[in-house]
Amino acid sequence: MRICNNLFKFMILTFWGGALCGCAQQNNQQNIPQYDTVTVVENFVIDENSVPIFPKKAALTTDTAQRFSIELPKRCKVDWDNQAVVSVVPEEPIEIVRLGVGDKLPDLEVKNYEFRQLSVKDALNKLLDGTDISVIEDGELNETISGSITEGNLSDSVELISKIGRAYYSYDAVNSEIHLDNRAKWMVKMPKNQAIIMALLDAMHGADVRNLLVNWQDKTLVFEGNYQTEREVAKIISDIASKKYMIAWDIDVYRVYPRTDNPIIWMNLLPAFGENNIKMSIPGVVGRALVVSPEINTKTLQEFLAQQSNVVLVSQGTFSIPNGWQSRFDIGQCSKEDRLETDLIIGATGTYGDYGGTDKLDAKIVLRTSNGELSSFNIPSDIGDNYVIIGIPTHSFVTTPETLISPFAELVVFMSPRIISIVDAGGAADTGEVPLVGDALRDFLGTDL
Repeated sequence: MRICNNLFKFMILTFWGGALCGCAQQNNQQNIPQYDTVTVVENFVIDENSVPIFPKKAALTTDTAQRFSIELPKRCKVDWDNQAVVSVVPEEPIEIVRLGVGDKLPDLEVKNYEFRQLSVKDALNKLLDGTDISVIEDGELNETISGSITEGNLSDSVELISKIGRAYYSYDAVNSEIHLDNRAKWMVKMPKNQAIIMALLDAMHGADVRNLLVNWQDKTLVFEGNYQTEREVAKIISDIASKKYMIAWDIDVYRVYPRTDNPIIWMNLLPAFGENNIKMSIPGVVGRALVVSPEINTKTLQEFLAQQSNVVLVSQGTFSIPNGWQSRFDIGQCSKEDRLETDLIIGATGTYGDYGGTDKLDAKIVLRTSNGELSSFNIPSDIGDNYVIIGIPTHSFVTTPETLISPFAELVVFMSPRIISIVDAGGAADTGEVPLVGDALRDFLGTDL
């Protein structure tokens, strides 16, 4: 009995001892401070209050600022519902003026001046001998010139010597200095009509004239260059002024994803639209160009493609050129977003006129990427015809060894050429472009442009 009582007491003591230990452990847990979980990455402690740390970025223009352009809304939009294949615009003068010519030279006479095998600077120093005017060479001039001036004033003589040596001068009257340079800056006073402005810009892009500053408010353009640049731009302006018309293209660029593991069956175009609506088939190194009738337009083409594939509009826009000139359309400039195809450039050269006894548009369309020419097509067509370029694999633009893009995905380019006729100011309405439709269009196409 005593043993049982002792055992009972031991059990009670054990219970209370366990209870006391439990309370002590709970109190100890409540007194332990709580710490947030932290992450250590390359000796930096990261927690919810940390400030993100980024690597230093190079001093380059951000991508979105680089792509900003006032010109893009005018270039990257096509109103397919109100497209006129022929339109008339009034003729307007285009003027080019050199900037930074400085002050007027003194009114001095020059007689019987001759120079042989001299640099421009030495020829001018010899001419100005006896005056207080000095000559400073700001740019590198390597031309050696010879000539003679029988009679004239100082301004014309300095201009002649500079032009022979492919140099540009400016006069500082305060310091009595003539500055020579191999580069200069010009301003082009452009016409008011947007179609001609775009043609001028496109022709200058095609001639590889860069760094154009366009003021769309007062319709002026400023560019910088050397003697060769001046000659190119002067020729463009003269050519635009002498042409009776220009050529323009409206463009849609699609990426086409077949819905099955099969390519697009392009032969289905024939039963879908009729053989009479597919006028020509022109193979290229890559792809094929089709000359089609107006029955095949952006709407009917997309409806045809939607039966076999998913169609995504990659880019849309327009560009124009003087007759016989070349220009280009940059897909990436007018793309909806960054895509593989945005590296593509569509170059075009076009001439409208007699083609084997009939008036046709004779165009060369070239597809280029940064890696070089992808394909090209020589396309003669009538006014009103459209082009459809097919069979350009999307994999042509893939730069990685592997891709998730189907091998049957392809690029499709739809191009619709237009003619812009330039007439005397009294021959067109003052409101701007006048589209030709119906009988007026038929009468116009029956005459020589």
